Order: sequence, then structure tokens, then C-alpha cells
Amino acid sequence: MKLYRMITGPDDNEFCHRVSKALSNGWELAGSASLTFDAVRGRTMCGQPVIKDVPDEDYSPDLKLGDY
Repeated sequence: MKLYRMITGPDDNEFCHRVSKALSNGWELAGSASLTFDAVRGRTMCGQPVIKDVPDEDYSPDLKLGDY
């Protein structure tokens, strides 16, 4: 199966670590990161799509994608 995740969060060190962890766990970047400014909270928000091939497993909407 092929999995897709959109990692999101404030533009900070923790966000970068979450993306780095996903890459270290076999996820691959699936396009450019996106940035937007949250005027209510006064901070920049990031999003990074990632994908991962998981052979010999079937997709289910109950999967916890962060566990892969």
C-alpha cells in the first residue's frame, strides 16, 4: 500500500524534528512544504506532505499513519 500524510504545525524546531523523524522512518517528501501565517495566533504554520510504500499490507482507514 502507499500511505500519505500531511505533517502540520507551527514553524518551529519541533516541526522540523517531526519531518526529520518521518524521513528517518522511511517516509519521502511528496512535494513542497507550504507556509501560511495564522494572524489570530501571530505565528507561521507549516505543512509538509510525505508518502511511504508499505509492501504486503492492505490499507484500512483505521491505520494510525504516525505508527509507520
